[in-house]
Amino acid sequence: MTQKTESPASRTAAGAADSAYTRSQDQTGHLRTLGVKAEYPHAGPGPHILEAFPNNFPDRPYIVSIAFPEFTSLCPVTGQPDFATIVTEYIPDQLCVESKSFKLYMFAYRNHQSFMETITNTVLDHMTEALDPLWCRVKGLFTPRGGTHLHVFAERFKQVEAERAAMVREMVSEWKRESGRHTV
Repeated sequence: MTQKTESPASRTAAGAADSAYTRSQDQTGHLRTLGVKAEYPHAGPGPHILEAFPNNFPDRPYIVSIAFPEFTSLCPVTGQPDFATIVTEYIPDQLCVESKSFKLYMFAYRNHQSFMETITNTVLDHMTEALDPLWCRVKGLFTPRGGTHLHVFAERFKQVEAERAAMVREMVSEWKRESGRHTV
């Protein structure tokens, strides 16, 4: 998915009064859930819940990391609740995920019955479908049940030209070596 990226200056000159942009030139006019009372997604998770906005810095690779420590889902066999912290990390290409829609997407799993491995890989598939990022990794850090810790890691790299791919892989490698990425 390729989008033409306008400079903030050209956007300001073309439509300074356009309410679809914030003062920092973020495009927001197309977002459905931000700023409104959103309905709980009872039908279950799907990429349609995830909203995206244009990345204002597509030529500058950077990592976005979102930790959702209140994740719940249900075991597909017993119906018992599973608890986890789901961490999604990605390098945006043209799009970034809007955080309220991400939260609603995570809530959609509350009554969803699926194995932990399936959930982690499904989150990766949905994030990739919604954003088409340069790289995305999802970590399902599930709370022990029956004395067993289960952590699931799934990741995907976008196929891009060799020079950009090497830069992305190096950035990801450095990111993975950092400790305490989610501490205050």
